[in-house]
Amino acid sequence: MPKFLSILALGLALGSRALAEVTIQVVHPWPGHSPFHQAAASAFMATNPDITVKFRASPESYDTGHQSMIRDAMTGNAPDVYHSGFHLLPELVRTLSARDQIIDLASFIEAEGGQTWIDENFNPAIINLTTIDGKIWAMPFNASTPIIFFNKELIEEAGGDAENLPADWDGWIELAGKISAADSNAVGMTYDVHAWPDDWLWRALISQQGAPFMNEDGVTVAWDNDIGTNALELARRFVTEGGMEMMDFDQAKQQFVAGLSGFTVQSVNSARSFTELSEGKFTLGTAIFPVTNTDSGTIPTGGNGAVILATEPEKQVAAWEYIKFVSSPEGQDIAVRGSGYMPTNQKAMASELLGDFYAENPNWRISLDQIDRAAPWAGYPGTNSVEIWRTQREIIGEVMSGELSVEDGLAEMVKATNDLIAK
Repeated sequence: MPKFLSILALGLALGSRALAEVTIQVVHPWPGHSPFHQAAASAFMATNPDITVKFRASPESYDTGHQSMIRDAMTGNAPDVYHSGFHLLPELVRTLSARDQIIDLASFIEAEGGQTWIDENFNPAIINLTTIDGKIWAMPFNASTPIIFFNKELIEEAGGDAENLPADWDGWIELAGKISAADSNAVGMTYDVHAWPDDWLWRALISQQGAPFMNEDGVTVAWDNDIGTNALELARRFVTEGGMEMMDFDQAKQQFVAGLSGFTVQSVNSARSFTELSEGKFTLGTAIFPVTNTDSGTIPTGGNGAVILATEPEKQVAAWEYIKFVSSPEGQDIAVRGSGYMPTNQKAMASELLGDFYAENPNWRISLDQIDRAAPWAGYPGTNSVEIWRTQREIIGEVMSGELSVEDGLAEMVKATNDLIAK
């Protein structure tokens, strides 16, 4: 029996009580997410006293975390559990599975009840995010879609109606321009695709048109056409017509909670922090992400899944117990309330968990209102996904600032992306 397939037999033979004093090391990207990770870990350890969860320092983003995991695995310094961004999970799995450095979860899932257990807990669209080449490699922990957070007072001062918001990008951009004109201290909007840590918001500008991101050959982009032109033109209009200022990712968030932005496009995971930081300053509202193609437009599903990288069988069993808990209804109740992410476990919508909570907090549930448009957030083939985005982001920023024309920017992006995929 291969080493990594013996973990089920070990767990069944020993039982969880035999895992005395087992310590697992966990890494999750985004330092700001530590509070809800810690809260979930504390709840887990309270009911699993034989397992101690320790967190390593958090990478600043999914991209930097991904690069660290590849390096750490090569040097034998990988943690026992890692929360991988969905878009980088295929690359991580294919790289590490070739070296037997990541655990296929099939035997663990089978012990829980197999496909019946999966179906009871996870919507197919969610579990599909952690299924690579037909196998489940991660437990879905966080899920999000981009939404609009808005400042009700700034919208109304500009003549807008917060109860009757625009239905398309043209309307939102027009509203942003009015906000900028009405208040010299405020900007109309922010959509920080040029500064975002990964390509999530860029992909959203493509997929909301109902267009594919990659060609059928799987190695060239499908937006070397009007689709790419439309996306870059829209990004440029955010600045020229919407009054957006080019600033850092974190600065844009700070500007919004200070009451100095009409609206901002962010992950729904900002619901908790924006609610707390806007209190007493302005009335916070949320709206769904506009799509140009209302028939087939989609938006990428962000978030992460927890994988097992542990090499010792005892730690593999303990790691499974942990990632099973954090993706359980109870674990998701803790994670969602501590962040704003959507629950990945459908049982978490029970009234005694998140059902009543969402009814009382509509700003938190807005992402669920566009779940029918949620689509997988895929990476690129090969091992250059991080470098591809950093190259694309620089070009997008130059287009948005007017340093590059849309046409020249698109040509540079297409060539650079296809070359890096081929490399």
